[in-house]
Amino acid sequence: MFENIKDLKNSMKALKELQSQFGNVDMTNPESMLKSMGLNVDEINQHFEGQFTSSVDLNFVNSSNNQNPEYAYKGDSGFDLRASEEKWIFPNSRVLIPTGLKFDIPDGYEIQVRSKSGLALNQGLFVLNSPGTVDSGYLGEIQVILFNTTTEKVKIEKGQKIAQAVLCPVVSGKWVNLTQISNLGSKDRNDNGFGSTGLV
Repeated sequence: MFENIKDLKNSMKALKELQSQFGNVDMTNPESMLKSMGLNVDEINQHFEGQFTSSVDLNFVNSSNNQNPEYAYKGDSGFDLRASEEKWIFPNSRVLIPTGLKFDIPDGYEIQVRSKSGLALNQGLFVLNSPGTVDSGYLGEIQVILFNTTTEKVKIEKGQKIAQAVLCPVVSGKWVNLTQISNLGSKDRNDNGFGSTGLV
């Protein structure tokens, strides 16, 4: 108990020192507070704007006769992947479809291969492992696993849009320390899993 009181006293002392450093700074005004600390607000703004507005180079090789991948609209998160070969998908079956595309994915990113909503709705086809993961270290051809949910066989035409690719930031293995511990402790949800939040 005495240790807790001692820690509290030290915390209060540190808080008083901080208050004396800030003087009459309006703590409800972030810009004023940052300036009092000797920080250049414009430089901070430029730094953070640069973090979110700089573009990312995604180099690719297209060995097919299909058009190069492109975003249909600037606001789109994904671009289309097209079949580089004609394929048939039988009912309740899956087929691996090549695209002829290889990407040099920047470090810190992955490509996620996702189903196209129109293909799922109109033809009953979806990416089986959606979203499929293409790691930054992979330089091979992107191929898409399509599954046919219908009772009819479906023909995939050469050049047909079969999926969409989304470039996503990701924390890769080199930045993660997998550490085994004996107990995970406690959080607000704990092990409440499937259906634990109710149906409505």
